[in-house]
Amino acid sequence: MINFTVDGDDEIENLLSLYKARGISLELNRMQAALKNLGNPYNEIPAIQVIGTNGKGSIVSFLESCLKEARIKIGCSTSPHLVSWRERIRINGQEISSQDFLKILTKFQAIAKSYRLTPFELIILSAFDYFYSNQVELMVLEVGLGGKLDATTAHPFRPLIAIGGIGLDHCEYLGNTLTAITKEKAAVISYGSTVISSPQEPEVKRVIEKVVSKNNARIIWVEPLSKDWELGIAGEIQRTNAAVAKGILEALPSFGWEVNQTTIRRGLSLAKWPGRLQKASWGNMPLILDGAHNEHAANQLAKERLLWPSESNGIFWIFGIQAHKDGPEIIRKLLKVNDLGWVVPVPNTKSWSKSNLCKTYPEMSNQLNEANSVAKVLEKISSGEMCKDKKTIVITGSLLLIGNLLRKDLLLF
Repeated sequence: MINFTVDGDDEIENLLSLYKARGISLELNRMQAALKNLGNPYNEIPAIQVIGTNGKGSIVSFLESCLKEARIKIGCSTSPHLVSWRERIRINGQEISSQDFLKILTKFQAIAKSYRLTPFELIILSAFDYFYSNQVELMVLEVGLGGKLDATTAHPFRPLIAIGGIGLDHCEYLGNTLTAITKEKAAVISYGSTVISSPQEPEVKRVIEKVVSKNNARIIWVEPLSKDWELGIAGEIQRTNAAVAKGILEALPSFGWEVNQTTIRRGLSLAKWPGRLQKASWGNMPLILDGAHNEHAANQLAKERLLWPSESNGIFWIFGIQAHKDGPEIIRKLLKVNDLGWVVPVPNTKSWSKSNLCKTYPEMSNQLNEANSVAKVLEKISSGEMCKDKKTIVITGSLLLIGNLLRKDLLLF
């Protein structure tokens, strides 16, 4: 699905950088006004909107794979990207070309400046335009941040809402409690829509059900798929994400599409989503890459490790965590008695250091080391006595960190 090429990305970056001063600015008015100025040509294409704290990208990937198998022309917008901006806009799994992306971005320069769009808003506007011009039948839109004021919510025709697991993240924008965060996310539920959700914490479930009732919507709670379902994305949590996708697909007949169970099974088995429990290697050393970057995701990764045959030997963790994340809690949930960890910077962004992490939990200091890059840690493990320990090596804490590794082509797959 994602081919990890970056042709034309510098030019795309240059155009988007003109709007970076806007930063993250959660507001719908700009996007709605820009769409109105264009005559709202995209309104008639129905969209599946995907919200949640974690699992959104996996749900989109499962949907994309199944709809492609069903020969339904599907446009997907996801974020963030791992390697290339072009990953964020795809039709039937094929990324937008750099030429097409640049053409659309250039076309919308005046609109973007007039309405002071953020880079994310400009990308979503570009996705709408690309999907419309290529006559997609259905859109799948992954929410970027929150939901209530997210650019994807400016699209008025979102009859299907998929909800992945909701937990604490982006508290500086969404609130410091699960209830506050859920209110921001559940606000996307439109009147009369169908909502498919994974199991949630009690306070999350209460908020969702209240919003569903208020908007005369319909909610279907799904349980994880059983072991007889083969999934293309690794991890037990994917059984829950796949169940959400399956629920959405089974709701499509109400909107004129039929996706049979055989197609769903095949689509789920073929789905791919890099950077999530992805197996790779550095030289002859096997690695696992996982972009867990908040407490909720760290909890899932901590549960996942218990299923690994060599788990009792301990884990070599390589942590790269952005400074605005709750680094101490992420590491506390993952670092166990027989483990050893290294803290590395996430390239080009402010990151947690060992000293700052250990201010919160001094007891971690004996298990944590520090290095200036992932490569330095891997060199150390491969060249010393530690290589004999046969511990699983996991690189985690940030999708930006993993994307940087993939961009530099340091790993084998």
